[in-house]
Amino acid sequence: MTARLNAAFTALAAAALFGATTPLAKVLLGTLPPFTVAGLFYLGSGIGLALTLLVQRVRRSAQARKDQTRIQMAEVPWLAGAIVAGGVAGPALLMLGLASTPAATSSLLLNLEGVFTAVIAWVVFRENVDYQVFLGMVAIVAGAVLLSWHPGAAGIPAGAMLVAGACLCWAIDNNLTRKVSANDATVIACLKGLVAGVVNLTIAYLMGDRFPDALRTMSAMVTGFAGYGVSLVLFVIALRNLGTARTGAYFSVAPLFGVALSLALWPQMPSVLFWCAAFLMGIGVWLHLRERHEHRHTHERLAHTHRHRHDEHHQHEHDFEWDGTEPHTHPHLHMPITHTHAHFPDIHHRHSH
Repeated sequence: MTARLNAAFTALAAAALFGATTPLAKVLLGTLPPFTVAGLFYLGSGIGLALTLLVQRVRRSAQARKDQTRIQMAEVPWLAGAIVAGGVAGPALLMLGLASTPAATSSLLLNLEGVFTAVIAWVVFRENVDYQVFLGMVAIVAGAVLLSWHPGAAGIPAGAMLVAGACLCWAIDNNLTRKVSANDATVIACLKGLVAGVVNLTIAYLMGDRFPDALRTMSAMVTGFAGYGVSLVLFVIALRNLGTARTGAYFSVAPLFGVALSLALWPQMPSVLFWCAAFLMGIGVWLHLRERHEHRHTHERLAHTHRHRHDEHHQHEHDFEWDGTEPHTHPHLHMPITHTHAHFPDIHHRHSH
């Protein structure tokens, strides 16, 4: 599989896991209080990923342990901002907004996350965009809107502003996470899950919510591990390789997977809107997959740490004894280089145009 298709598959896999969470939650959890659900989902993802990291550490060889990296102090503010925006503020605004906003309207408004993510990436962080990527984003968002559309639904109430605010928080989270995406994706997702889980469960407790029985608690945490934890790990990896706007566009396909699973669990003939939405999203993904961004560009001097192979961007020397094992992880320095090849706005191609 080419790097282009592999990166796209990673983002779509993240969307599939996240999209499947909603119908599974309906089956497993019933009508639990929203902050309790959010807290158990996040906590399940954090604990599950923490156990994954522990198992990996036990199984690692001595050389692999040398490859472990730590989040640098300069990156901590970016990660902290992402956790506060996406794991604390976002869920809180959503739960408050859902209390006074019709479900149909909320579903439509949640599609704003992809739009906000792309706009922030393009305007604030100057991530490059061409007409094909832009049209692909428009097609995917249009499909998501159709998928959530309920003819005759009520107008947008005041609570809708809170839902839109939640989408903005998650968009900020996505763009801030991009700044730390070179680090271990499992560690990033684990920290987000643990913090967000504790905060949301604390809010639930203060509101007087009662926790469910052991079976539903475990069901919620396992669902959260897959739909929030593993999904977020894949999302961070996609951010590293695709950039924020493109990853956000692929992730906007999540509702399609959710509806498809719902149709499998509760069989019925898909509506015309479903097929129209699937067509539009398919066109959007196709436009992104066929993108070829190529021009002469210059890499500035850059020092960072991430897992890598010695490709055209990694021709550095080692200040330690190296046995030739690849990929490997260590702090390394990129010297300035100018060349031409097809590329995405990944961690090595965040140059201006």
